[in-house]
Amino acid sequence: MDLPAEHAGNLFGQFDENLKLIERELHIDVVPRDGAVKLLGEPGQLEKAENLLSMLLELSKRGNAISKQNVTYGLSLLKDHKEGKLVELDGDVIIHTQSGRPVRPKTLGQKEYVDSIRRNMITFGVGPAGTGKTYLAMAMAIRAFRNEEVSRIILTRPAIEAGEKLGFLPGDLQSKIDPYLRPLYDALFEIMGAENFQKNSEKGLIEVAPLAYMRGRTLDSAFIILDEAQNTTPSQMKMFLTRIGFGSRVVITGDRTQKDLPVGDVSGLDTALKVLRSIEGIGFSELTSADVVRHPLVQKIVQAYEAYEAKETRRRTQKIAVKNERLRAGRKGQGPRA
Repeated sequence: MDLPAEHAGNLFGQFDENLKLIERELHIDVVPRDGAVKLLGEPGQLEKAENLLSMLLELSKRGNAISKQNVTYGLSLLKDHKEGKLVELDGDVIIHTQSGRPVRPKTLGQKEYVDSIRRNMITFGVGPAGTGKTYLAMAMAIRAFRNEEVSRIILTRPAIEAGEKLGFLPGDLQSKIDPYLRPLYDALFEIMGAENFQKNSEKGLIEVAPLAYMRGRTLDSAFIILDEAQNTTPSQMKMFLTRIGFGSRVVITGDRTQKDLPVGDVSGLDTALKVLRSIEGIGFSELTSADVVRHPLVQKIVQAYEAYEAKETRRRTQKIAVKNERLRAGRKGQGPRA
C-alpha cells in the first residue's frame, strides 16, 4: 500500500515501536519501501492491517502525532470492525490547551462521556483510573466558561486520605486542603494556564474547594465538577445534588473500585447510581479498561485487577452458597422439633 515518506516516521513511531506492535498483534510482516509498505501475512490479517494503517495515515495527514495509544486502541477497534471510528474521534476537538494542544476524546467510551455532558444537566462519569474522567470534564467546564454558557466553575472533592493518616498539616486552611485538590489544579493549569487560573480565581470565577464547603449553598449558572465521588457518603452526595441551581451543569466522576471510606461504609456514588437511574436529564457514562489512555501498562494493571476482583467475587459467592447449603442440610437432619 502507498505510504508517503513524510508520514512514515510518524506512523512507525520512535524506533519503529508502532510498527512492531502492529506486526506482533496481527502476526504479519511490514516491509517499508520508498513511498510504500509491503504487507506479508494471512489475507484476513492483511486486510485488517491495511485498514488500520489507512486510518492512522489519515490521522497523520490531519497533523496528529501518532502515539502508541492510537495504535493500541485502533487494534482493539479492529475486533469489532470499528477502526473507522478513529477518524471520527479526531474531529471532536473540545478545546485547546495553553500550549495549543487539542483536547479531544480518544476512545468511543470517552466520546459517549463527552456527548452525555453536552446533552444532560447532570452526568455521572464512572470508570477506572486513566480513563480521562476528570480531565475531559475539566475541558468541558473551561469551554463552557469561555463560551459564557456559565458564569463560573466550581471544582470540589471529598477531603479524605487514600488509606493514610497524614495528621495535622501545616499552614492556613487553604494550605491544608490544597494537597487533596492537587489533581484538579493540575488539569486546570495545563488547559487554562496558571496565570489565567490565578486571575479568575481572585475574581471568584473559579473555585476549588472541599465538598464540605458546599452545604447551604445554591449554585446557579455554574459548571460544577465533583471528583472522587466514590469517597462521598450517601448524605454528602444528597447534599451536593441538592445544591444545583438554574443554568448549572454538573459532572460527577468516580472509580467504584478505589474507595477510601472506612470499611463497611456505603459509598454515596453507589447509592446515587441506583437511586437516580430513571430520572430524565441525568446521564450515566460507564468507562472501562478499554478507555484507559495512560501508559499501556496502566491498562494491563486495570485489567489484571478486574480479573482478580471478579475471581474473588466468584470465590466468595461460592463459599456463601456452600455454607448456606450446609445450613439447610443441617436443619433437614434435625427432624421435627418436639
